[in-house]
Amino acid sequence: MLEVGQIVEGKVTGLTGFGAFVTLPDGKSGMVHISEVSNVFVKDIKDHLTEGQDVKVKIIAIGDDGKISLSIKKASEPDPASAAQHPRRQPRRSAPNVWQGQTKKPSTENMSFEDMMARFKQVSDEKMTDLKHAGESKHGGGYSRRGKGNN
Repeated sequence: MLEVGQIVEGKVTGLTGFGAFVTLPDGKSGMVHISEVSNVFVKDIKDHLTEGQDVKVKIIAIGDDGKISLSIKKASEPDPASAAQHPRRQPRRSAPNVWQGQTKKPSTENMSFEDMMARFKQVSDEKMTDLKHAGESKHGGGYSRRGKGNN
């Protein structure tokens, strides 16, 4: 009897634009959606599977109507016990936010309102200058504005 979570061998019996049909050991048929074929993006399923190919699949759902959903990529995932033995790499740090700059900001706790406003204006002016320079480099210089009479 088939159960959700079970990994079984099957044979690809048909390919469609949205997935593959697989015959299971008990004679029942299930479907592997194209998103469950591989851990990489699958544009054309025929690049990954062929009719008659033997595949290892994991049963991910059995509907009330008897339809069986299968996954090839989940059938090849390592089990949690072995994953615990091989800790994952540390995630890479994200790039610094250029809008916040690289320097440490002065604490605003002991600043007066006027000092905070002056700091805000300074940072705002710097950002506007950066945006202006970035826009000029993308468009090859300053811009001209079309107005009335300038055709």
